[in-house]
Amino acid sequence: MSSSVKKVPFWAVERWLSVVLFLGVWELAPRAGGLLEVFIAPPSVVVNVLLEMIREDLLPGHVLVSLGRAAAGFVAAALLAVPLGFLLGSGFRTFERLVTPLLRFFAQLNPFSLFPLFILIFGIGELSKGTMIFWVCIWPILFNTINGVKEIDPLLVKSARSMGTGICTLFFRVILPAALPGIFTGLKMGAGTAFFMLIAAEMIGASRGLGWLVWNAQTNFQMPQLFAATVVISVLGLILQWLFVLIEGKLLGWRENVVH
Repeated sequence: MSSSVKKVPFWAVERWLSVVLFLGVWELAPRAGGLLEVFIAPPSVVVNVLLEMIREDLLPGHVLVSLGRAAAGFVAAALLAVPLGFLLGSGFRTFERLVTPLLRFFAQLNPFSLFPLFILIFGIGELSKGTMIFWVCIWPILFNTINGVKEIDPLLVKSARSMGTGICTLFFRVILPAALPGIFTGLKMGAGTAFFMLIAAEMIGASRGLGWLVWNAQTNFQMPQLFAATVVISVLGLILQWLFVLIEGKLLGWRENVVH
């Protein structure tokens, strides 16, 4: 009897080869001694620190605090930016030409330079951090929504109107699905920006959160904790990206059928 062994595709090995090599170098380099041993914590040590933080119920609390802050600012930005994007991208051309240059100027302002202003106005608590997240999220969502609405084929709208389609049905069955790719691109960009900007915001005037973990570990020169927090931030970023890819496939899968 001949047993058939299922071969692993080369692309699957190639995809993870760089990760394995990186982890191997990361593990061995600090153990060589010198400055690397002082400033770099190997993966085995980082994993032990993460497990210890989980056992002591420290890490889940910081993760939940950071995700809650990011979600609050992101949702508030989306609730304002999407309707405003439909308003500016539809029939109000004069209003759009008046306000777009001002909006683009605001979008170019560095959020870090505005953070002292947010603290001055809203204090050093949660509101200033939420405002900062709101500020960086609103612009990609707004401008991509505007572009998504503008790229709707006018023939679709005319055809629906010619068949006597009502306003609500026209919006939810024609306009919204046609603009959804642009809106989703803005939401995806805004979510990624929200999370990583939050980490920077939590380094200033916070007592909890992943950003505070990084800042506290750096201040106390706790390199294993610093690397552990950085790894958690990177993993959460990858999970966030994977979730948006999954949602995009569910909501916008019809585009592939249209193209093909």
